[in-house]
Amino acid sequence: MKSFYSHGKLLLTGEYVVLDGAIALAVPTVYGQSLDIENGESGQLKWISLDENGNPWFETKFDLRNNKILKPIQNDDPISHRLLEILNAVKELYPEFLNSADGYKITTELGFPKNWGLGTSSTLISNIARWATINPYQLLEATFGGSGYDIACARALGSLTYQLRKQNNEILNQIQDDQQRSIKTVDFSPSFHNHIYFVHLNQKQNSREGIAQYRANTSDVSSSISAINSITERMITCDSLSEFQKLMEDHEQLISTIIKQKPVKQLLFNDFNGSIKSLGAWGGDFIMVASDENPTSYFTSKGYHTILSYSEMILNPQ
Repeated sequence: MKSFYSHGKLLLTGEYVVLDGAIALAVPTVYGQSLDIENGESGQLKWISLDENGNPWFETKFDLRNNKILKPIQNDDPISHRLLEILNAVKELYPEFLNSADGYKITTELGFPKNWGLGTSSTLISNIARWATINPYQLLEATFGGSGYDIACARALGSLTYQLRKQNNEILNQIQDDQQRSIKTVDFSPSFHNHIYFVHLNQKQNSREGIAQYRANTSDVSSSISAINSITERMITCDSLSEFQKLMEDHEQLISTIIKQKPVKQLLFNDFNGSIKSLGAWGGDFIMVASDENPTSYFTSKGYHTILSYSEMILNPQ
């Protein structure tokens, strides 16, 4: 049996503007997704997806015939068709993929609830790309799209900065794929990390919809990108909670102006004594909270019960 594992992700700075070349601070999470490959019935690919409790939430089968992956044998549903699109995208990049007469049983297992938004899709893309020995960024571009920071996190062992090299809002097609992005390992280990928490907003935000809305509502963001870059660099090195909180608030205001949405603290938590920052597409998934006091009682009283400390969420915290 072959096994692969990829980490989930959180984008601490640079949401939306990472698409236009901003330097973003990203962190891999303790939680991730595994993919196991076993021998199966000849000429078939059986796929089973397990949730964080080990319970199947999706199953399907495909026929493998004449070097092609045929439509689902069972469960002719949108998820099966999306998976088929991904597998065919792999074959476009590597035509020998699944070309043997062998059968396969594939089992994926999440380490977190699907609605957490930590990278159900990106960890899957990363694992499938490892299996097929292809470039994960090319597979991401052919399937879900996005900046690719989540793929970088899937394979990272610690915090990183991620930046796309852009020109006129397009990735430079003439340079090699590994030169289209700058990924740098950084020592993001705030001394005050025990004052940082992550709270789930009880709903999942569709990243593709958020990106589409961003594209529709923005024009020139070059000056904002410079400011975001400065905030990112200062967040990495700052040594006080109060400074970190100020950077969070400044970042929220900048993105609020760009996407023409109110910050989440103003919308939902205006009476909270601390700083709150959206992570990723605004409106769902996790927020980052920085406060002097443990905020658990405040958020549970508001109906938000998924509250994780920095050390519970972030891979290899210092």
